[in-house]
Amino acid sequence: MKTRYPSVAGAFYPDDEKELREMVDDFLKKAKPPNVKNLRAIIVPHAGYIYSGPIAAYGYKLLEKQRFKKIIGIGPSHYAAFVGLAEDDSDAWQTPLGLVKTEKISTLIGAKIVSCFPQAHAPEHCLEVQLPFLQTVLRDFVFYPILTGEISPALAADALEKILDDESLLLVSSDLSHYFPYDEAVRRDNATNKIISSLDMKNSELIDACGKTGIITAMYIAKSKGWKVKLLDYRNSGDTAGPKSNVVGYSAIAFYEG
Repeated sequence: MKTRYPSVAGAFYPDDEKELREMVDDFLKKAKPPNVKNLRAIIVPHAGYIYSGPIAAYGYKLLEKQRFKKIIGIGPSHYAAFVGLAEDDSDAWQTPLGLVKTEKISTLIGAKIVSCFPQAHAPEHCLEVQLPFLQTVLRDFVFYPILTGEISPALAADALEKILDDESLLLVSSDLSHYFPYDEAVRRDNATNKIISSLDMKNSELIDACGKTGIITAMYIAKSKGWKVKLLDYRNSGDTAGPKSNVVGYSAIAFYEG
């Protein structure tokens, strides 16, 4: 069995199992999202837990007592450039909380827009940091890790929409604006949140987020399937654990069948 080992344990989140469990449990305990039924997708941030963990917990809180079996995680590649979507070739990803079974997305959607690129996944944090939350709120699931390269969100949406069923959750990993003063970041992020929440495809290219491709992909699918959108929480690093002079924005957003 090929296993991907953590690249940011001990940096973005604790590498000690007990400390990590306590941290995630505390985030989830404090999260008070609005009630959302028929959840189909979430957008959650991917920074260090002290910065974005409280916001991510608003999305993961909705997964408690859910029975999703397939988690399709899509996020940006921070370290490698490529065309299309990149999958990993591991059988499992390890975190301090144990092993998560993984499978290739190409087994579900075919290989036309997907390449196997483990070198892109090896140092990448955007999906890895989601796993301890998933391991806490879900029990029996398979994770399909996808990194986005140069690809049309409409094309990605067309491929992924066909495989989503009642046991599937689309998980989009993205932070919002990066390194603006607090007030400017809030202005930019509010505009982004409004575009996403209203499924404003006309202005989707104005979204200021590192995971923009995954976000717009989810918006296309939501439009096609008639999903609704709800902003669960928005804060930035100036609200959680950093200075207000130079912040990164974070939102938790739910897509659901109305």
